[in-house]
Amino acid sequence: MTPERRPLLGASSDLSRTTYHSERSSLSEHSTVVPDQDDLLNTFTRAQSCCILAGLWSAVFLGALDGTVVATLLAPIGSDFKKSNQASYIGTSYLLSVCCFTPLYGRLSDVMGRKGAMLLALSLFGSGTILCGLAPSMEALIAARALAGMGGGGVMTVSSIVVTDFIPLNQRGLYQGMANILFGLGAGIGGPLGGWINDKFGWKSAFFFQAPVLLFSFTLVAWKVNIKLPSEVQNLPLSEKFRRIDFLGSITLVGTVGSLLLGFSLKTTEELPWSHPIVYGLFTATFVFAALFVFTETRLAPYPVMPLRLICRRTPLAVAMSNLFGSMAAFSVLYNIPLYFSAVHLYSSADSGLHLLPHSVAISTGSVFAGWVMRRTGKLYTLNLFSALSALVATALLVFWNRSTPTFHLWFDIVPQGFGMASVITCTLIAMIAGVEKHDMAVATGITYLFRTTGQVLGVSLSGATLQAVLLQKLRQRIQGPGAMELIYEIQHSTSIIPTLPPDLKEAAISSYADALRVVFICQAAWNFLAFLCCIPIQESLLPGSPHHAQNNED
Repeated sequence: MTPERRPLLGASSDLSRTTYHSERSSLSEHSTVVPDQDDLLNTFTRAQSCCILAGLWSAVFLGALDGTVVATLLAPIGSDFKKSNQASYIGTSYLLSVCCFTPLYGRLSDVMGRKGAMLLALSLFGSGTILCGLAPSMEALIAARALAGMGGGGVMTVSSIVVTDFIPLNQRGLYQGMANILFGLGAGIGGPLGGWINDKFGWKSAFFFQAPVLLFSFTLVAWKVNIKLPSEVQNLPLSEKFRRIDFLGSITLVGTVGSLLLGFSLKTTEELPWSHPIVYGLFTATFVFAALFVFTETRLAPYPVMPLRLICRRTPLAVAMSNLFGSMAAFSVLYNIPLYFSAVHLYSSADSGLHLLPHSVAISTGSVFAGWVMRRTGKLYTLNLFSALSALVATALLVFWNRSTPTFHLWFDIVPQGFGMASVITCTLIAMIAGVEKHDMAVATGITYLFRTTGQVLGVSLSGATLQAVLLQKLRQRIQGPGAMELIYEIQHSTSIIPTLPPDLKEAAISSYADALRVVFICQAAWNFLAFLCCIPIQESLLPGSPHHAQNNED
């Protein structure tokens, strides 16, 4: 398919009046170009821009840090409350809440303003985090994590929207890459930091220590994030602004996403059969809510929370689906690579996790590289396809891993996955912003994050369900006799038992995990292949400020 090539700021596009002109650097002391009145809305000095970015990116850093800190604390929390079987719900409740509420912030940022939406997100995230440290029971902790998730999704979404408001389009990929570096840094140090705090002060302190960073971010956002909206929105009375909130669409969207993800999560976590009333009841509710959502968005809502006209267009649809499938593969890799080393190679938890270090470095490098290339060339189509292909090749290499695979491959075969997927995420966000009109940018950003976070939960849930199904089948084939079912149950739920087994049972367990994980790796490759296919229809756009764009203007 031949990509459509058109300048982003063509004369016929609504983007011709956007604030993101190539001639204006967002970090310059003064704006040197004054095309029209709207372009003067959000012009900041270098110091102001740095303060704004510090407030936004400290929240992004904390959101990533919080995720890995909590993942590290699941075992001690479960032991403390004597409810280890419910520990996985701590992460699931947060992710479900993030997925459900992320798309709402796109419209909220238009109604409440960027500052109001960001402060709401930080307030929900912060209050939920503090309540986690005060939780007297496992149920209260799970509810507090769900409250934190209501704000956690907004932190990432509104941060991207604010950067969209005052960073030139040709530089936005580079800034997104820098934000991803902080995200990767937070995710990288969260695990060790959470473990150290737990050992020294107890797991509850790991939630309280986040308060200073939260306060720092909240203060800077309240003080410096003074983003002005167009006058037709800015001057509306408060009652009219709230009339623009699509409450019915929001409720049905939350019902659709929540029922879908909760159904997959319960199927995996509780090992319920597909025929269980709760499982098929949730999937039935998904279709009902989805039908109501489509009806609401097309017939009832004057300002829909997710305009279906955007999803039906070529580039936004391709971006959404590539983010969905790419995130499914990426998070399946993150969760299953350590399991491979602990169950098949019998490495310790620390050594298994250490094999993700090159992958983490590649994620930061890929984001910055994509931003730098887009800034230099003004193009993203070829870069996006190359990046998606890199991720596909990496996951295909994992399929051929076995116990005799050279050490080099075990360390570095996943590097192209991290590099490629980070680059795809950066490129597709810019493609989404470039592919919609100015007044749809905030909502389109929210849609991107919705599909991305939904893919994360689906990737973990589906790969977990696949792993357990194949593993159970293989273990039943290889382990038989008295006490077989009890032993199989223990092997399924804890890899630490494998080294203690007799040689024949140990070999059966290792081989079963290897076979099951190979099927998971095949699924990851298939998801990355679908992500690559979805990248093909994305339109090529010449970013303003690039040499090619300048040459086209001269011609």
